[in-house]
Amino acid sequence: MQINLTGHHVDITDSLRDYVDNKFTKLERHFDHINNVHVILNVEKLNQKAEATLHLSGTEVFATSEHSDMYAAIDALIDKLDRQVIKHKEKIKRH
Repeated sequence: MQINLTGHHVDITDSLRDYVDNKFTKLERHFDHINNVHVILNVEKLNQKAEATLHLSGTEVFATSEHSDMYAAIDALIDKLDRQVIKHKEKIKRH
């Protein structure tokens, strides 16, 4: 899985990059057909925004979350993506 990490108005530090990498390995445990991921971290005044697009085999999954803390925004983003990935995986199993 290839992770593209982009920052708008925020510096991507090594600790932030490691945090994102570790969180996305959790997603990969649930569904191993994730081709690549594009993550955008954005700061707008007091809001920290994280959004990601997952390219799965056959479809794309997108989620976004906002929080006052970037790490909390990433956690919420991973939770949203996790639910969508599990839902997609169950849909594939039914067919």
